[in-house]
Amino acid sequence: MATVLQVRLDDELKAQATMVYDQLGLDLSSAVRMFLKKSVAVNGIPFEVRNESSRSKAEAALLSMRVAAEENGLSDLTLDEINEIIQKAREARKQSE
Repeated sequence: MATVLQVRLDDELKAQATMVYDQLGLDLSSAVRMFLKKSVAVNGIPFEVRNESSRSKAEAALLSMRVAAEENGLSDLTLDEINEIIQKAREARKQSE
């Protein structure tokens, strides 16, 4: 069963978004559907929402790393696993020098 969802937005934003999604081979309805499905999958907004002025650079960097780790399936690594990855990267860099 299809349900109609109406969203109010200005014409310029709609035109800009439509151009972006057209270039990706998507229509606006499909893009909205993708956004909603991803929201359900991550149980929240599927991108970082922040107020830059209220966050320090360090906090922003940590949040960015957390988001990247979650996106890449690495958020559940233990400290030992992280240290092992770092050690292997250091060894590989030494061998390439």
